[in-house]
Amino acid sequence: MSNSLFRTKSIEKIVSEGSDESHGGSLKRVLTVKDLTFFGIAAILGAGSFSSLGGAVFNGGPGVIVLFIITGIACAFTAFCYSDFASRIPVAGSAYTYAYASFGELFAWIIGWALIMEYSIGNIYVAYSWSDYFTSFLERLNVHLPAYLTTSYMETKHAIAAGTSNAEFLAAWNESPVFAGVKFIVDLPAFIINILITCLVYIGIKESKNFSNLMVILKLGVVFLIIVVGGYLVLHNGLTHNWLPENTEGVKSFMPNGFKGVMAAVAGVFFAYIGFDAVSVLAEESKDPQRDLPRGMIYSLVICTVIYILLTLVLTGAVHYKNFENVGDPLAFIFEPQNLNIAWMQLLVSICAVVAMTSVLLVFQMGQPRIWMSMSRDGLMPPIFQKIHPKFKTPSFSTIITGIVVGIPILFTDKTFVLDFTSIATLFAFVLVCGGVLFLPIKEKVAGKFHLPFISSKFIFPAIIVGSMLLVHFNVNQYFSSLFVFKTDAATLTYNVSAIIFWITCLILAVGAFIKNWSLIPLMGLVTCLYLLTGMTAMNWAWFGGWLLIGLVIYLLYGYKKSKLANS
Repeated sequence: MSNSLFRTKSIEKIVSEGSDESHGGSLKRVLTVKDLTFFGIAAILGAGSFSSLGGAVFNGGPGVIVLFIITGIACAFTAFCYSDFASRIPVAGSAYTYAYASFGELFAWIIGWALIMEYSIGNIYVAYSWSDYFTSFLERLNVHLPAYLTTSYMETKHAIAAGTSNAEFLAAWNESPVFAGVKFIVDLPAFIINILITCLVYIGIKESKNFSNLMVILKLGVVFLIIVVGGYLVLHNGLTHNWLPENTEGVKSFMPNGFKGVMAAVAGVFFAYIGFDAVSVLAEESKDPQRDLPRGMIYSLVICTVIYILLTLVLTGAVHYKNFENVGDPLAFIFEPQNLNIAWMQLLVSICAVVAMTSVLLVFQMGQPRIWMSMSRDGLMPPIFQKIHPKFKTPSFSTIITGIVVGIPILFTDKTFVLDFTSIATLFAFVLVCGGVLFLPIKEKVAGKFHLPFISSKFIFPAIIVGSMLLVHFNVNQYFSSLFVFKTDAATLTYNVSAIIFWITCLILAVGAFIKNWSLIPLMGLVTCLYLLTGMTAMNWAWFGGWLLIGLVIYLLYGYKKSKLANS
């Protein structure tokens, strides 16, 4: 019996358990590299591009493209690390399973608990965004739902408290029925789509695959049309001056709010990339996971990064970046009468957005049950979570619970809270995945299977860190000295503390790289993800810390004692 919090599972044991049919039958292996790529695109190209992109552009201006590139690079390094794990451990579980093999059980539980936020809580935001576009689409068809049935209670309450003049929020608050002294305000479309998606995922992976592939094809077609039509009008109408708007000092700048403004958009931009790692959860349903999983992740990431950059150029060229404040449907917004004025494109984008976010809901709703299934196999959650439906060959109970976990919070949360909560949890998981690869032995190269290229970091990584610090020191006035000025506002204080921890960690990793000669790719993934974490607010960290504390209590009361490693 092992009593260590950091007890690990061997890769051989994980793989053998993944193929064990004692938990009710194996999952169907029906997914090809094309299916996995489409699932990745389905997850990535959704709420990020159709909703949160507007807020990101408002904060960062045209310069938010730089953040997309930085985030894309960070995700690319991370994708290589996921791919290395996936080629070694071709079973369901994603980062949770990978942490079990590298850091040990406690960190595996922490990642599994964090992934609940990425897949389940993240889907709440997607459901809200889906509802916004669906309601907008119905409005264009002259179908009008009561305002109190198309918005969340908390979002309406906060808007009213802030003295909003938004007609929808005012109507929802003033016209809603009252039961037991409480106003009945609920985002009904968001709640219903969650139920429908849960039913589809429950029925089976093959049905979900076909539905997802169809939606991705439609989505890519319309996004391509947006880029072509919008880009043409930006150039034809001479709107390229919007790419260099004036800042507060009257100087034309690609980053009108400075790099600090660009970093303020990190939650929205990073949320746009959430989903490529969901492909790794489908390992046990892939025909050749050791070859196809890495390709599916990397292909989908590259495709979506190019699309995001082009979309951002179109948006910031078509409309001045300041006009994107509180715009929840940016891709439709640019075609409104006061902007590019193309009514048929407005309607088409609304339809596409509903399709796009339906596919995101589908992929995330598929991911979470498989995480719980893996945790249950290890004894960290009750055995019923690993139950597989005898006919549909899906993790049936876990799928139902996922639907409940997503559905109930829809009744009392709001988009801003969910967006920040999800982004910080996912970045945290990425950090542990990249760090975990550093502890894995170099494996022998096998033809036809993914192999993470080994690039020695002994001299390159320390040079990158020292060079970066010198570059920042000589190009950003008093950057390092300003980090130690703590008599300032809460946001700046949080950034300063995060930045100090980041640079100290970089120096420690540089020393470790020189001594241990670690692989460069996971190191770069680790530091780029850590850097993105410096953009999170104090409130993000407070909520995330509270969530981890709750998870730790559950683990100590149940998982630590019931773990198979503890009883073997």
